[in-house]
Amino acid sequence: VQLQASGGGLVQAGGSLRLSCAASGRTFSSYAMGWFRQAPGKEREFVAAISQSGGSISYHDSVKGRFTISRDNAKNEMYLQMNSLKPEDTAVYYCAADLRWYGSNWSRVTDIMDYWGKGTLVTVSS
Repeated sequence: VQLQASGGGLVQAGGSLRLSCAASGRTFSSYAMGWFRQAPGKEREFVAAISQSGGSISYHDSVKGRFTISRDNAKNEMYLQMNSLKPEDTAVYYCAADLRWYGSNWSRVTDIMDYWGKGTLVTVSS
């Protein structure tokens, strides 16, 4: 499956952005989907994940209550609504796909996702 993230940009602290991840190729609905991010000088980290049907969702503690992940299997797209953005949210955001749903272990599977898209840069100014 091919993935392409979009929607990044420059926003002031407290603002909002909506990221999209468009998928093509194999059956999108077969894949659990995740958002990850990598800040300058830091390792890539888990942000949020959604199961194949959308019925299960997992968030990193740092984004709970501010970010919302969703997907539209009919459109082969996944989204990340980011509200109340903070300067520490500045990073390149990547979408990823995996046939497995990792439950509460998404923070541990950053390096083993099946497919990755190219990232989109989010910059939050203070």
